[in-house]
Amino acid sequence: MNISETLVVPIIVSLTQLAKGLGLPKKFCALAAVVIGVIIGVFFLEPLCIKAGVFKGIVYGLSASGLYSGTKNTIEQVNGKKVNKKKK
Repeated sequence: MNISETLVVPIIVSLTQLAKGLGLPKKFCALAAVVIGVIIGVFFLEPLCIKAGVFKGIVYGLSASGLYSGTKNTIEQVNGKKVNKKKK
């Protein structure tokens, strides 16, 4: 199975959101993203070289958790500014 590496980060974000919807506590979402990334890295991206798969998986997992966190914080900032403007 050949997965385009550009799709890995959105797949990890989606699977992490799915896990959170199934009851995973929010504080473990970053860890779940890294674990999912390592699984994808070892089994799909680099099945012949485990070290490269683990490395790629960690990088993609951390990227996915950063993407999720950055997007969430940006949305909270935008919504917070709108709320503050309405209060004034």
